[in-house]
Amino acid sequence: MGDAQVKKAYFNWSGGKDSALALDRALQSGEYDVSLLFSTVRKGDARLAMHETGVDLLKRQAASIGLPLVVWEWDTSSSVEAYRAAMGRQVARFKEMGIETALFGDLYLEELRADRERHCAASGIEAAFPLWGMGAERVMEAFVAAGFKAVVTCVDSSLLGAEFLGREIDEGFLRDLPPGVDLCGERGEYHSFVFDGPIFQSPVPFQMVERGCGRSADPAGIGAGRYRHCELV
Repeated sequence: MGDAQVKKAYFNWSGGKDSALALDRALQSGEYDVSLLFSTVRKGDARLAMHETGVDLLKRQAASIGLPLVVWEWDTSSSVEAYRAAMGRQVARFKEMGIETALFGDLYLEELRADRERHCAASGIEAAFPLWGMGAERVMEAFVAAGFKAVVTCVDSSLLGAEFLGREIDEGFLRDLPPGVDLCGERGEYHSFVFDGPIFQSPVPFQMVERGCGRSADPAGIGAGRYRHCELV
């Protein structure tokens, strides 16, 4: 593939398993020149919503991957309209840098994809989804087979017990998931932190200091008190 066909892109980085596999696929495809990782964290505690990963660990991941990280803080008390306007301005800045594609790790939620495409288009860039249509089983098979390593950082306690927190995502973990829970946690059943794999130059060091240490609502304010997370530093 010639250089003229390579699109300059940024990757929306959650630090979790889907992000890691999608970034790996994007880098291997030859279709994209990934310029940077972009993470949105809560203003105040500098953590990525739901994954509950702190900005220091996001920076460690980016350093091991070898890509710059742009961190954008948002105020959870702000309105949806204010959030979208501010995000639009940030994406417009990426466009000014010559970036033409935003990469996402989403798998198969049509409404979410349409929303991302709509808002990216409003800022003059396209949205692309390297894992789209693979299906949960194929995604997890590819993730494990590639040698990625991740731990569970957050669970929906209405679906998964606290014993899943801090577990490494491997074949045993996948077998233990209860019936009806999406293997990838695509509906928010669980979230993760990736610390090793083919995109990393070396494993990302971290420690688990507390398990099941918090209850919180998701970013939309749904399910207050449902989500438990573990503290990684």
